Amino acid sequence: MNIYIGWLFKLIPLLMGIICIALGEFVLTGSGQSEYFVAGHVLISLSAICLALFTTAFIIISQLTHGMNKFYNRLFPVIGYAGSATTMIWGWSLLASNNVMADEFVAGHVIFGVGMIAACVSTVAASSGHFLLIPKNASGSKSDGTPLQAYSSTIGNCLIAVPVLLTLFGFIWSVILLRSADITPHYVAGHVLMGLTAICACLIGLVATIVHQTRNTFSVKEHWVWCYWVILLGSLTIIFGIYVLISSDASARLAPGIILICLGMICYSIFSKVWLLALVWRRTCSLANRIPMIPVFTCLFCLFLAAFLAEIAQTDMAYFIPSRVLVGLGAVCFTLFSIVSILEAGSAKK
Repeated sequence: MNIYIGWLFKLIPLLMGIICIALGEFVLTGSGQSEYFVAGHVLISLSAICLALFTTAFIIISQLTHGMNKFYNRLFPVIGYAGSATTMIWGWSLLASNNVMADEFVAGHVIFGVGMIAACVSTVAASSGHFLLIPKNASGSKSDGTPLQAYSSTIGNCLIAVPVLLTLFGFIWSVILLRSADITPHYVAGHVLMGLTAICACLIGLVATIVHQTRNTFSVKEHWVWCYWVILLGSLTIIFGIYVLISSDASARLAPGIILICLGMICYSIFSKVWLLALVWRRTCSLANRIPMIPVFTCLFCLFLAAFLAEIAQTDMAYFIPSRVLVGLGAVCFTLFSIVSILEAGSAKK
């Protein structure tokens, strides 16, 4: 990879994170209304995902340009995990007071869910520490065995366990919230947390794919199963969002329904990464360099929808939160474009 292109792909996640923080701060200073509080805090929290994606980009690009660096392999996942832990603590702190307001309740749960996604993405960074082994293993056969440089099966299983455990935790928590969906803050927080949990579940497939390809244990059986898994979760999240929108006339349905649809778009962006790694594993794919267009389209979907909703929000504040949050989700999708492009450069056979 060209060193200047490499730096561009490293900077994209940081720039998107800065945009999320700047827009979030701008929204927070706009008014003291609850909609501004929720939208501003959620936008700022999305920078944690961008930071985690930056650590992933840095680790992979550094290997492509300079070879493996053990120091980077340890440092950058720690940075990502620190950002995710800080975000989860921040979200929990909003929920910890004795008299939690409705806006704090919703924002706290969403921010905690964003922190869980950031932790899963940081695990992608940790699992990518031996990324150069993937194209090497792909050019050989399974009978070659696990490379000596690869991490052990125990470490690999621990890496996969991180998104699995966070997915289970998020799913249980969202179900508990939805059991009291007659309370509006529980209704909103439960639905959005369920969508965030779906993204964590998608990242199980990505981490498992990277781990197994690095260890040369990527089986024929799972070659496409993770692709089906991610595309299914993304589709179900979108369908769930549409169901939320059409199942009621209450204005409270608008924010979670719309956001669920765009969280499904992020699942599709993750699908592009899993699909790419499957397509180029021990085969040549002439269309591999087109796959990075998927997160570009999902990004545009989020941004265009945000523009329309921003106009509607001038007369109906029920659309205010999704119109702002969707900008941050679009930034995350564009950050995923840089990651998919890096994977394509590092693993696709030209």
